[in-house]
Amino acid sequence: MEPRRGVARAAAAVVLLLLLLPPRGRADEHDHTYQDKEEVVLWMNTVGPYHNRQETYKYFSLPFCVGSKKSISHYHETLGEALQGVELEFSGLDIKFKADDVQTNYCEIDLDKAKRDAFVYAIKNHYWYQMYIDDLPIWGIVGEADEDAEDYYLWTYKRLEIGFNGNRIVDVNLTSEGKVKLIANTKISMSYSVKWKKSDIKFEDRFDKYLDPSFFQHRIHWFSIFNSFMMVIFLVGLVSMILMRTLRKDYARYSKEEEMDDMDRDLGDEYGWKQVHGDVFRPSSHPLIFSSLIGSGCQIFAVSFIVIIVAMIEDLYTERGSMLSTAIFVYAATSPVNGYFGGSLYARQGGRRWIKQMFVGAFLVPAMVCGTAFFINFIAIYYHASRAIPFGTMVAVCCICFFVILPLNLVGTILGRNLSGQPNFPCRVNAVPRPIPEKKWFMEPAVIVCLGGILPFGSIFIEMYFIFTSFWAYKIYYVYGFMMLVLVILCIVTVCVTIVCTYFLLNAEDYRWQWTSFLSAASTAIYVYMYSFYYYFFKTKMYGLFQTAFYFGYMAVFSTALGIMCGAIGYMGTSAFVRKIYTNVKID
Repeated sequence: MEPRRGVARAAAAVVLLLLLLPPRGRADEHDHTYQDKEEVVLWMNTVGPYHNRQETYKYFSLPFCVGSKKSISHYHETLGEALQGVELEFSGLDIKFKADDVQTNYCEIDLDKAKRDAFVYAIKNHYWYQMYIDDLPIWGIVGEADEDAEDYYLWTYKRLEIGFNGNRIVDVNLTSEGKVKLIANTKISMSYSVKWKKSDIKFEDRFDKYLDPSFFQHRIHWFSIFNSFMMVIFLVGLVSMILMRTLRKDYARYSKEEEMDDMDRDLGDEYGWKQVHGDVFRPSSHPLIFSSLIGSGCQIFAVSFIVIIVAMIEDLYTERGSMLSTAIFVYAATSPVNGYFGGSLYARQGGRRWIKQMFVGAFLVPAMVCGTAFFINFIAIYYHASRAIPFGTMVAVCCICFFVILPLNLVGTILGRNLSGQPNFPCRVNAVPRPIPEKKWFMEPAVIVCLGGILPFGSIFIEMYFIFTSFWAYKIYYVYGFMMLVLVILCIVTVCVTIVCTYFLLNAEDYRWQWTSFLSAASTAIYVYMYSFYYYFFKTKMYGLFQTAFYFGYMAVFSTALGIMCGAIGYMGTSAFVRKIYTNVKID
């Protein structure tokens, strides 16, 4: 009976993960090849205010009419598509591959007062709509007002020009025409036309028109990368020079002290990091949550690294929701990383409640993300927005957490405890903690934590602008080579800064370096979140409860995840440094 259950669970996990991946090998728009006169589907996606990119509604939530062709139902093909609020509905337009259509009326709107008011509200708030043909996005504006904002007009004629190369669609353009004044208790005819034209655009390059090289490859972007790179060289050189020279003096001083007799040593002026050798490897306070944070940070780093590599190889922006689906899949698959690093650290710190630590580590980040999404979902439901997550999608996410992430985390925890869970510190830990002496105010851990995130933030804040603009505005981020460079620079700067901070702390004979190294690196998140306020008020024109809650809610999630990752990177680098310096000094 047990083997059958194990097979069933494994099969369920495989099915859940397959849900995340887009389907392949289907006909028409799924394999992007067509025969002459074959049906081409025009999907209507969402409509919403131009300045609030995430505040979207179903296209037919506005009183548009539908074409006469029989409706085709659409389902969410990937989990990412469902989470991003993609709501494709069939337009009802009869479009055939390579078959031109002259201007044709496809439906009529019976415009009563309520429908007119709905269109007027949409036009006042600059509503745009999005459509898809063969996975190529098309945008159009609902209507416009006159200069005095007294009369409002609806665009009633969609003129489509579709480019083809062989048996594939490579280009789509929409021109909105037929401006009709909105007057209550009248009828408005909606029309369309289709013009097919041969194109030299290769199928692989058909998304290039949506990219913006002048924005992403601007000289400022290159200069910021160069500037960050020079900062890394400067920091690494500075840290190497200061620490090598200082440590050499420290080693020389400690060697001289070794040659003194006990009387001279007692009368001598002993100070420095060697004095806390009996406490430096003492377990951190709250080891369970500390280990869980480190494990989660290592996993977030692994996910970031792998997803950026995949995005550099594959053009993920060409598939709806593929970036989010890939991130969820990679996060679930890298759960053993979380368990390994979190479980092994907890074991080395003498923790006994390892099962509780495994649960906390496994659900720390998912609980934060799902909690924020759950809160925003209430607002989305109130607004009847397309971003409201369906119940089935919530169940799928919960199943991934319980049947994929948790078991893989358990595997990683067991491996971590058995392979690297033994405390092999170079110094023995004293039974009684050493009292921490008084020190200057700027050497206090709280001050070090606040200052530690400034340089890491300085190395990434230009890239933050490009990432924010691609997510919160109408840009497609595609320069993942830049993002990989920035990730590497961020790691190096974070490790250098935390090593220097820890050295100063230990030299002041304060051995509370674990949390200090983590928090000083994690404080980068505070500066990123503060920058997000500046970006919201000075770089966007967002408004309304839904968009504001969505922006600040998910920016808090992003900043926290970035802080946990930086904290883990800072701690891992500092831990290696601390072990190294205490291994090379002779301890009685």
